[in-house]
Formats: sequence, structure tokens, C-alpha cells
Amino acid sequence: MNEHHRVLIVDDHPLFRKGLGQLLQMVPGFVLAGEAADGEEGLALSRQLKPDLILLDLNMRGMNGLEVLRGLRTARIESKVVMITVSDAGEDVVAALRAGVDGYLLKDMEPEAMMAALADVAAGRVVIPPQLNHLLAAALRSETRPQSVGAAGLTEQETRILEKIAAGLSNKQIGRELDITEGTVKVHVKHVLRKLDLRSRVEAAVWAVEHIRN
Repeated sequence: MNEHHRVLIVDDHPLFRKGLGQLLQMVPGFVLAGEAADGEEGLALSRQLKPDLILLDLNMRGMNGLEVLRGLRTARIESKVVMITVSDAGEDVVAALRAGVDGYLLKDMEPEAMMAALADVAAGRVVIPPQLNHLLAAALRSETRPQSVGAAGLTEQETRILEKIAAGLSNKQIGRELDITEGTVKVHVKHVLRKLDLRSRVEAAVWAVEHIRN
């Protein structure tokens, strides 16, 4: 099971790219596939290299991280995308998650914590720093959506799956625990997100912590 995750770094700061590249090389399981100095180059390299994981800077000159992310999704590039940024603004976090990001990490994280978070994303979990959870919760609270499991019309199985998502489990792990296939879990997750009017697992996890564990 020694699979290697091929990583593309897209960031307009050469020093940060270099540092991140060196960090990745010290972690078993990660291989640096390429580097891009701006969004346009990042999009082109993503198409060419089809990496497993793209580490994307949010605030870049020219094409910013959100635009790159939308371009990747439009081009149906399946790579997992982690936004790495200095911004802990609630609206940036929400916008990135809405655009379909798999992780949102802050540049001032400890290197060990960042590598652990990237390993989690590679394993299929969605990662967001704990200190940003309250921002996301506040953003979700201010919108009109079901405020309870009953109001959302979630089935018992969907509620169980939502609780597992909130506990940070990947689809594969949820399938194993509930003795159903990963494909079935994916279908349930899709239904849960639709019923809660959410677009990402992270939002679902934050909603669950707010509304189920009280």
C-alpha cells in the first residue's frame, strides 16, 4: 500500500514554494510533481501533470486561487485541492469551500501540523484549522437552511453518516464502520448536503457539531 501522492505547488512566493517542496520531500508518500509561480501556469500544469494533490495559494497576483480552483473544477480535473493562505477571513474560507476545496490551511501553521493535515487530505478527509471553525459556523448560521436533523428530513442512516463526517472520517472509513460500500456512502453524503443546502463536507461537519451535539 505504499502509494505516492504526486503534488503540485501553485504559489507566487518562491521562498514559500521552496520551503514547502523541501518539507514534502521529507514525508514518505509525497512526491513533488511540479511548481507553478502563478495561477495560469498552475492551471496549465494541472492539466498536464494531473497531480493527486494541488497546494494552491489563495492570494496571487493575476489569477487568484479561487479562480484557479473554479478553472480546475470546470476542466474536470479530479485532483484534491488544498488552499494554503495567510487569510483567516471567514468569507475567504466559505468561498473556498463553496468552490469545492478539500482543505484550507494557514501558512503560519507548524510544519508538522501542515504535513499531518496534508496526509489527512490525501487519505480522503477534509481539513480546516480548528480556529476557523467558528468563522464557518457563524457564516452558516446567518443563512437560511434547516436548523435541525428533523427539519432537514435526514434519515437515521444519513444522520449516522453526518456524525461520522463530523468526526473526521473519510468515505472509506465510514463504509467500513457501517458495513456499506464507499459508493453507497458517497450517494448518502450527496443527499445529506442537498437536504442541508450545503456544498462541502466541512460545512456539513460544522453544521453537525452545531446542531447534533447539543
